[in-house]
Amino acid sequence: MDIETRGIVIIGGGPAGLAAAISAKESGAEDVLLIERDRILGGILNQCIHDGFGLHTFGSSLSGPEYAQRFIDRFLELGIDVMEEAIVLSLDKDRILSVSSRKGYQVIHADAVILAMGCRERTRGAISIPGTRPSGIYTAGAAQNLINLENIMVGKKVCILGSGDIGLIMARRMTLEGAHVEAVFELLPYSSGLPRNIQQCLNDYKIPLFLSTTVTNIHGKDRLEGISVAQVGQDRIPIPETERYVACDTLLLSVGLIPENDLSRETGVEMDNTTSGAVVDDSFMTNIPGIFACGNVLHVHDLVDWVSLEATQAGTFAASYVSARERKRTSASIPVIAGEGIRYTLPQKISGERDFTLSMRAISPWRDRFIVLEGNGTKEIKRKKMMRLHPAEMIRIDIKAKEISSFSTLEVRVE
Repeated sequence: MDIETRGIVIIGGGPAGLAAAISAKESGAEDVLLIERDRILGGILNQCIHDGFGLHTFGSSLSGPEYAQRFIDRFLELGIDVMEEAIVLSLDKDRILSVSSRKGYQVIHADAVILAMGCRERTRGAISIPGTRPSGIYTAGAAQNLINLENIMVGKKVCILGSGDIGLIMARRMTLEGAHVEAVFELLPYSSGLPRNIQQCLNDYKIPLFLSTTVTNIHGKDRLEGISVAQVGQDRIPIPETERYVACDTLLLSVGLIPENDLSRETGVEMDNTTSGAVVDDSFMTNIPGIFACGNVLHVHDLVDWVSLEATQAGTFAASYVSARERKRTSASIPVIAGEGIRYTLPQKISGERDFTLSMRAISPWRDRFIVLEGNGTKEIKRKKMMRLHPAEMIRIDIKAKEISSFSTLEVRVE
């Protein structure tokens, strides 16, 4: 079979893929191809009809489709090639892709590949809730898709497990559609969603949030009839004497997102156990030369604006990589260590030759703390006062190359 040669191939047509494709084209890459498995571009944004997108990128509060359309318009204006309703079946370390589409089976060799496949939701099976298996149990994103895109109402009396942002937004959405949301139950002692969504989606609608509480059983044969919930201790194990029954016909699960990296693992991309995404350097390149990663496939973001910004940078670096003058890989030999109070950092290693933004998340909620960046375990490089830290909110700190080029290791911590 003939192998088609392409310049930059981007896998995924959501906000990350669109921004990366636009950036690569605008940075001088003449041959850019985007592959999207859906029939339209935009990804998850198409079902996010609430506003709040684009405050950093455009200085406006846009709905998900409005935000996506701005990128789609620029994408089309640049004349970037796209394959819709196409699935990448395989990708190897030599950047050879097997693709299935309406046109048939194709094999493509790319000079560079940008992974932008997004993320997926954890399901009931992933968290092992005991009980029967009736209808009426959905992930929050699946319910959002049915209501917003298919005009199908999923239930009338609703409980939500998990206080992730999609679950919080769906609590409001279900209420606006006439359902009664009984409560949101969260295993952790704090919400795993953005504070603004707690206020706008729960407090404004008087929907109760029960922390340190989880679902212990599912009841119902054909249709969900109710759930058992119980408080949990510090070990997150349910306390039997606190168990109670809550009647409902619908349970939405908002229990975390997982970067969609099956393809990345098969390719041999080095993975980070904490983020469940790739290990990348300060150019967003993985351990495999010419393969880059960005967006929610790299680490789950709190704001789509940061997805677009990172993807824009990844597209620029990919364009530089495929150009003859930049084809040689820069050595990224300085590790960035997540110290006390920090769950992970990104990038995980840097070259020390360029300015970059260090992204990270705190392990727990705190107030009036400092983020401290230290070199070689002894020299304080930067100290930033934070009025509030929350695991749901990404921390971003801009670092200049001249600040860190003389160090062999970097560590960031909370003080």
